[in-house]
Amino acid sequence: MDRRFQQEVERLYRLTVYGRWCVVCVLWLTVGALSLWGLRYPISLLLDYFTWPAVRYGLAFNRLPAIGLATCVGFTVAVLLWQSHNELFGLSQGDRQRLEQQVQRIRLQGVSHPLWKFVCHHQSVS
Repeated sequence: MDRRFQQEVERLYRLTVYGRWCVVCVLWLTVGALSLWGLRYPISLLLDYFTWPAVRYGLAFNRLPAIGLATCVGFTVAVLLWQSHNELFGLSQGDRQRLEQQVQRIRLQGVSHPLWKFVCHHQSVS
């Protein structure tokens, strides 16, 4: 039973990782694409005459696209650092306890929980 519980915790962790990367992808496909579209003229100038002051002024005079781009980059870096830390050093005790409590709540609620089929549903081995 304990091994099965740990497998469920691992499945929930993987689901959390996939969820975070899905959020990053959706963010890039929406906010990132709109931000790059808003910066299309400064980007076209940069392709011809790249200088760091041109990058600075392109972002400074297009604040909303710059904020959108910074948001996308920030979320991406945050998820990369979070996942890298967990891969290198393992989950912290607090994170592991939070995942274990969440698995227990999913088990208690049963099949009506939206994550039950991803975390607790076990395929019968024949």
